[in-house]
Amino acid sequence: MGFLDAIFKRNSELGFMFDVEMFTKTSNRVYMKRLAIETCASFLGRTISQSEFRVKLDGEYVKDDLYYRLNVRPNKNMTASTFWQTVVYKLVFDNECLIIQSDDEDLLIADNFTHNQYAVYEDTFSNVSIKDYEFKRVFTQKEVLHLRYTNEALQPLINSLFEDYGDLFGRILSSQKRKNQIRGTVDMDMIGSKTREAQEQLQNFINDMYKAVDENEIAIIPQQKGFKYQEHATGNSGSGQQSVDEINKVTSGFLNQVATALGIPLGLLYGEMADVEKQTKNFMLFCVSPLLKKIKDEANSKFFDKKEYLNGDKIEIQKVPYQDIFDLSTAVDKLRASGLFNGNELRVKLGEEKVDDPMMDKYFITKNYVESSEALKGGDNEDEANET
Repeated sequence: MGFLDAIFKRNSELGFMFDVEMFTKTSNRVYMKRLAIETCASFLGRTISQSEFRVKLDGEYVKDDLYYRLNVRPNKNMTASTFWQTVVYKLVFDNECLIIQSDDEDLLIADNFTHNQYAVYEDTFSNVSIKDYEFKRVFTQKEVLHLRYTNEALQPLINSLFEDYGDLFGRILSSQKRKNQIRGTVDMDMIGSKTREAQEQLQNFINDMYKAVDENEIAIIPQQKGFKYQEHATGNSGSGQQSVDEINKVTSGFLNQVATALGIPLGLLYGEMADVEKQTKNFMLFCVSPLLKKIKDEANSKFFDKKEYLNGDKIEIQKVPYQDIFDLSTAVDKLRASGLFNGNELRVKLGEEKVDDPMMDKYFITKNYVESSEALKGGDNEDEANET
C-alpha cells in the first residue's frame, strides 16, 4: 500500500475517475422469457415423445422400417424421444418445423431453411441446413414433412408480452436489490496527483477493497492517513420496497401467459393435485391431441398416396394414456358384455395390439343384458294388449 503515500503527498486535486458502469449496469431479463418458454415446451415435448406411431397396412398393424424410424431411431444421431422433443421445441419457438429425408432414408430436422410459398404451385424449401451442412438441392413440399404450430408465430406475441413483463420484473428486482444494501463511501483529506498511472492505482485499490467487502465474510481494510472508508446500510422499512414474493408473482404471471397461449393447464404445470384428472383430460384433448393430429395428417399425406390411404394404409398415433387400465376395467366389461365391441376392438382402444384369437373377434351379449331386453319387449307387449 506504499504507493498511496506517494499519491497523498502530492497535494493536487484529483479529477473524477470512477467507472460509471459500476453504477449504471443493467441486465437484460431474457432469462425469464427463456425459462417460461423452456418450461412449457419441455412439458409438452415430454408428453408428445411418449406417443407410439403405428403403421397400418392392409388392415393390419406392421412393424417395418418406417415404424422403426418413427419410434426408435429416426436418424444416426437421435433416438425417437429426443427427435420428437426437438420437433416440439422447433414448433413452439419458430412456429414451424421442417423434417427432410436423406438419401439413406434418415429423418432429419432442419435448423434453417428458406420457405418459398406459391399460390397454385407446390411450395419449395431451399438453403436447408443441418448443423454445419447445407443441402445444395431444393426440396418440394411432397418430399418433406412441414409442420406449422399456429397461423401466427408465437414468438412475436411472447416478445411483445415480455416487453411489459420484463420491464416490470427488472424494476422490482432492482428495488429488491437495493433493500438492505450496504453502501460505502471513501473520504480523502489530501488527494494528490492527476497522473493517469496514479489514478489507475488508486482506482484498483478501491475496486479490490469493494470486492473484498462484497465477497468475503470477513474483510480487513487497511487504514491510511487521510483515507477513510465508511459503510452506510439502508433501512428495511417503507411501503415502497418490494418483497421477493412480488418478484415470484411477476415471473409466474409471465409463465402463466405463455402456458395459456400453448393450451397447458396451469395446475399441471405447477404440480397441483386438485382436479388433476380433469386438467390432464383437458390438456390431452385441447393441447396434445391437436398437435398429434397435425403430425399424423402430415405424415399420412407424405408417406402414403391418396389410393393407399383410402384403402386403409395409414399412420395412427397412440398417445400416452393418462388413465390406468385397471381404473377402466368396469367400463370395459360393460362395453364387452353389451355387445357393442369385441375383444380386439377394445384392445385397440386401450392402446394394445390385436391378438390372433377367433374368440376375441366375436361379439357377446351377457345373460343379464338379454333378460333386460326380453323384459322390455314383454312390457311393450303388455301395454299394447291393455290398449287393445
